[in-house]
Amino acid sequence: MSKRFTSLALTAHPPAAARRGRGRSHRVVAPFTAVSVLVAGAALAGCGQQRDADTYTVMNSSTDESYHRWDAEAMARCGKELGVTIEQQSVPAAQVMTKALRMASSKSLPDIVQFDASEMPTFADAGGLVDLRTLGLSTDDIPDGIVDFGSYKGTYYGAARSVNTLALFYNKDVLDKAGVKVPTTWAELRQTAKKLTRGKQYGLALSAGGAEDGVFQFTPFMWSNGGDETDLDNPKVVEALDYWKSLLKDRSLSKSTVNWTQADVNDQFMAGNAAMMINGPWQVETLNSDKSLHWGIAPIPVPEAGEDSVGPLGGAVLTVPNTGDEAREKTAGKIVACLASEKEQLTYALNSWMVPANANAAAVWRERVPELDSLADQVAVARSRTAKLGAGWSSVSLALQSAFQSALTGQSSETALKRAQQRATSGN
Repeated sequence: MSKRFTSLALTAHPPAAARRGRGRSHRVVAPFTAVSVLVAGAALAGCGQQRDADTYTVMNSSTDESYHRWDAEAMARCGKELGVTIEQQSVPAAQVMTKALRMASSKSLPDIVQFDASEMPTFADAGGLVDLRTLGLSTDDIPDGIVDFGSYKGTYYGAARSVNTLALFYNKDVLDKAGVKVPTTWAELRQTAKKLTRGKQYGLALSAGGAEDGVFQFTPFMWSNGGDETDLDNPKVVEALDYWKSLLKDRSLSKSTVNWTQADVNDQFMAGNAAMMINGPWQVETLNSDKSLHWGIAPIPVPEAGEDSVGPLGGAVLTVPNTGDEAREKTAGKIVACLASEKEQLTYALNSWMVPANANAAAVWRERVPELDSLADQVAVARSRTAKLGAGWSSVSLALQSAFQSALTGQSSETALKRAQQRATSGN
């Protein structure tokens, strides 16, 4: 087992995804100001509906059959342990926030909401969540970086069961046939992608769509190059977007990349339309369903050899909404503690290929899935999208989404990002 992972990977600061960073969804980020007003005005305190005393509801985005089943099995185990019935309500990831807002306004919030970690600060900022430590949850076995991942302004609101990040997936057969090595730097990635682009096959696939998927995928390029979300028109960020444009100019990327979600990228890779892709571990189950596909995984290439590949820490966190019913909130806290326990985390992570948030479970996971070492290494230096901006991340995300669409369809990166910075700071 790598000591680097147990001592560094899970103490790295901070950071989704979301599962998208979730990552697995086409998530639309709601503007912070709008959500804050709605949540603050929703009279979250006070439970407006009569509830079954022994039935608790968890709202999540586990609409995929496998994830829904895994969650249902975990909830059944925890329900049996705690002597309650736990019902799962799954909605598309892009609808979790809006659904929660509607339920807040009608005082019918579920007992537990699983938010994408990038969305949690928005709800917490408006007073919509309960501090999990006051409900008895301990963070003793959770590395500081992952505690930060589920915290807002120092308060622990969200318990992560697993975390994830992005990596470079590649088709081993295609690279071997072409006689090329897995790229480690931007120059190598550009050269390799260009060489592997032939016929209907592009060298690389990534998501640059106008939603959080595209922003999630841009962060490794921005951060590894020294760029920062607080200064979008900084030359380092411009350079990162120009690098994406160079891949498009080489025709190593499809023009459709501006419309692709991360799921679309995976489809292209599995169909043989891309030799490499930027994606996350939530795709592994699907990749393994094609026994003829021999894939490998590596860190996302960096600007210069020897530098850290800094990606986004993604995933979801379990939260307890502030309903004003302290007795139910306390039991909901026990449910969250069970679902996020070391045993349940390991079970969930081995099913989903995510990295457990609990340090002890993560060490076991590393031994069980050594083929994902590169993913674990990437987690080691991953960052949270909301670490610096908190609830203000949503404005930056929306601004970047617009910048991608403009820059990758003709506008200069400098102009597009200058406008993005203006939008991010003004909210327009």
